[in-house]
Amino acid sequence: MFKKIRILILLLILFFVSVSTLLTQARSTDWNDSLYVKVYPINADGSEASEKYIERLELDDFKAIEEFVAREASRYGKTIKDPVRMELGETVNEQPPAIGESPNVLGIMWWSLKLRMWASDVGGEQDRIDQDVRIFVRYHEPQHEFALENSVGLQKGMVGVVNAFASRHDAETNNVVIAHEFLHTLGATDKYDPVNGLPHFPLGYAEPDRSPLYPQRRAEIMGGRIAVSDREAYIPPSLKHVIIGAATASEIRLQ
Repeated sequence: MFKKIRILILLLILFFVSVSTLLTQARSTDWNDSLYVKVYPINADGSEASEKYIERLELDDFKAIEEFVAREASRYGKTIKDPVRMELGETVNEQPPAIGESPNVLGIMWWSLKLRMWASDVGGEQDRIDQDVRIFVRYHEPQHEFALENSVGLQKGMVGVVNAFASRHDAETNNVVIAHEFLHTLGATDKYDPVNGLPHFPLGYAEPDRSPLYPQRRAEIMGGRIAVSDREAYIPPSLKHVIIGAATASEIRLQ
């Protein structure tokens, strides 16, 4: 009997969490009010370079994300002045849960739940005013000879984890990744090949009707890269070189 009651309570909790999540997701893409997106810096590698970079971070360092979403929302006919409002949180001294090297479906579900619980917990006192989306940015000392871990954005829980370089030189490309993961939290899907990083044609191209097709001049945000040929693409230098394509706009209800 006790086991049945415990299962019933768990099912009720999951039901209410699911309803709350659905309502939050619906509100987040109605584009009637500003979405508050809070960035929490994390020193990922414990280096002095990352620590000093985090200490110098300012809210203005993320204004390009606001401008990007406002520009694209306007292009799709949305009249809201500030669709996204960025906030800068205090440094978080804990690392997010690791997903593991080869997780199965259950492993990913368990990790997702742990990440959402962790995100709610580490905000603590600084989250007295609720934000809509939490983005944890893990800064690493700039060493471009190695690749950073993949960043992630979860629609359930509206939380993202971004791996970034602690360098002014990389600040604009960091914002491209943050914007990409932020749109994941709104329901946007990847439009690139995870094996080679090349954007899928046509949905991952900013200008799929361009003639000649290559080189593309801009990137589609969920395609992630500017294609210069069918075998070569590069990360855009800033969000000024990025658009939200029609397929992504449909996913996040911009059109």
